[in-house]
Amino acid sequence: MSLEKKKIIEALRKAKQSSKKRNFMQSIELAVNMKGIDLKKPENRLNTDLTLPNEIGKDPKVCFIATGDLAVRAKEAGFFVIDKDELDELSRNKKNVKNLASEYDFFVARADLMPQVGKTLGSVLGPRGKMPKPVPPNAEVGSIVDQYKKNVRLRMRTNPMINLRVGSEDMDENKIADNVQSIISFLEGKFEKGTRHIKSVYLKTTMGPAIKVE
Repeated sequence: MSLEKKKIIEALRKAKQSSKKRNFMQSIELAVNMKGIDLKKPENRLNTDLTLPNEIGKDPKVCFIATGDLAVRAKEAGFFVIDKDELDELSRNKKNVKNLASEYDFFVARADLMPQVGKTLGSVLGPRGKMPKPVPPNAEVGSIVDQYKKNVRLRMRTNPMINLRVGSEDMDENKIADNVQSIISFLEGKFEKGTRHIKSVYLKTTMGPAIKVE
């Protein structure tokens, strides 16, 4: 396909013009309809993170699983931290683990805690594509979170459609278009017939109508 930036920006402008003004900053959302993909085959399903060229205008909710200095620095930066003892407590309460998985977008764990994390949280976080990223004790909290500001999760399990946020109303249109092109390029490279698997592409604001990218 790969979509022309000009066409993406045209659809983006129409989407913003067609949307009523709201008293909050609306997100810009992308919908990609796929075709000719057998989702009964596990290799054709998607549940993966993709790092985009630009931020998506949303601060991600990141949970740190850590002890020592990394835990201290993550707390000082204002992030939710689970220590080793709290991890033990979670192992006895599956409901709390599910609530945690729903509340946070991304998880980061000190590398030496990963075996315990796998036993405690793996059965819940794994299927959701949210297994923690292992990091060393001296990892830079700010740079980890900055990277997640550009991360999106592509999910396609039972329906041949992908919906995700690619920006916000106030973002530079070129940056949103770059994000859209990055996702389309990934999808074209992921499946055997490339662009022929992409049926249609739409952009919309949170509360506005969907506008097709021609």
